Amino acid sequence: MRSIDLTTVTWRKSSYSNQDGGACVEVADGFTAVVPVRDSKNPSGPALTFAVGGWSSFVSAVKDGELSA
Repeated sequence: MRSIDLTTVTWRKSSYSNQDGGACVEVADGFTAVVPVRDSKNPSGPALTFAVGGWSSFVSAVKDGELSA
């Protein structure tokens, strides 16, 4: 598995994140094959990377209400 350098990326908060500081997910754009994702409350913690197709399917499922808490 290849390591991805995320030290200089710009993170953006998901539009589905809670704006009062809770449940915040951030993603980094600019990668062709993966989407890095992290917890904004722990920016120095680990980031997960998802294949672009898998992330796209997940986002579509959230938008379509297919996932419930």
